[in-house]
Amino acid sequence: MSLHTSVRHAELGDLVRLLNRQQATKVDVVVPASAVRARDGFLELSGVGPVVDERGVTLVDGAYRPTAAADSQLGTKLKIPVGYLKWLREQQRTDLYDHNVNGLLHGPDDPRLLSRPEDRSFLLRLFSSGVAGESGVLRAFLSDRYGIIDNLDVLTAVLEGITAADADVEVRSCDLTESSMHCKVYSPRVSALAPTFLADYRNPFANPDLEAERRRVAGDLDRWRGVAARAGQGYRPGSEPVVFAGFRFSNSETGHHAVTLKPELVIQICGNGLTLPLFSHTRRHLGDKLDIGTLGAWSQDTQRKRLAVITAETRDKVSEWLSPKFLTARVGELERHAAAPVHQPDRTIEVVAKKLGFSEEERTGILSHFIAAGQLTAAGIANAVTSFSQTIPDADRADTLDDLALHAMTLV
Repeated sequence: MSLHTSVRHAELGDLVRLLNRQQATKVDVVVPASAVRARDGFLELSGVGPVVDERGVTLVDGAYRPTAAADSQLGTKLKIPVGYLKWLREQQRTDLYDHNVNGLLHGPDDPRLLSRPEDRSFLLRLFSSGVAGESGVLRAFLSDRYGIIDNLDVLTAVLEGITAADADVEVRSCDLTESSMHCKVYSPRVSALAPTFLADYRNPFANPDLEAERRRVAGDLDRWRGVAARAGQGYRPGSEPVVFAGFRFSNSETGHHAVTLKPELVIQICGNGLTLPLFSHTRRHLGDKLDIGTLGAWSQDTQRKRLAVITAETRDKVSEWLSPKFLTARVGELERHAAAPVHQPDRTIEVVAKKLGFSEEERTGILSHFIAAGQLTAAGIANAVTSFSQTIPDADRADTLDDLALHAMTLV
């Protein structure tokens, strides 16, 4: 089955079109373990009734290719080491994959062994191919108590919350992965100067090699800068130490995360986004136990109530975070810690990388951005992390790096 499940640094309209295409192929079913069997590395469903909705009749029985995220969840639910399942995939040992999964789902073939078949039911989130005999995609293998809130619904609810807050904002970038949606919003009308945090900071993307890395995954991230008001104050145009108030929101349809809102500071010079995870607001996907069967007709009233809460929470958080008062307070906190000098960049970043669990590739990339920006302070470490994150293809990991940037600064 060919269906795009990921996009990096997309515009809002592109994300909406992709989500709508995905929405047309989604199927959610709650099935007993007895209805699931692994074959040739695929999961086959049998005895599951068809989905009947506005799209017509969609047959569910058939083979589904698990994503890496679904394999991870399958391993967790069946207590199969996730690294082992991943290794079997890499080695193309689908025979052992099938044997492990089926043995734990259905019990051993040898009656002398005491293991019993799995008696739980599971929520499977699928992309249907829509073509008889063609495999689909298993997106998630979840508990039957998972509360479904889809990306498109979250996107709509958050945008309605922004409207309700009467905020003047722009959606500057959107990411979609197999497991999560991330959207970044900022207000060009709410800005502040951060002269210490951005002292001597140069745009690292003025380096052609680093800019090429960013554009390889990002496209043109400069499109929004034309609407950003210049702060003046005697700085060379394009180099003003200006930060804008912004926030991010994310969601997972496949069990890896919850609906999350968190404020961020957006740096005018390079488009870095410095998140403030201490202020993040999270709503987890918890629901009542789901009955076996397809979920095409599950309670729309329950769904509307959940989304109304997200809209109201967004309205309140936007009013708080996209305010001059909040921005000024956060910039003041940054300024107090930003000027600590970094005398040995290589050694300092090596220590920070070990403490925060950065890979060797990430350590090297952050050091390159630190050197290119020429800011030999604790703030330079934070800015190097958030500029490097723009160049990596994995949007989930990039979001995690941005959450760690302030922590990295405090370690100097």
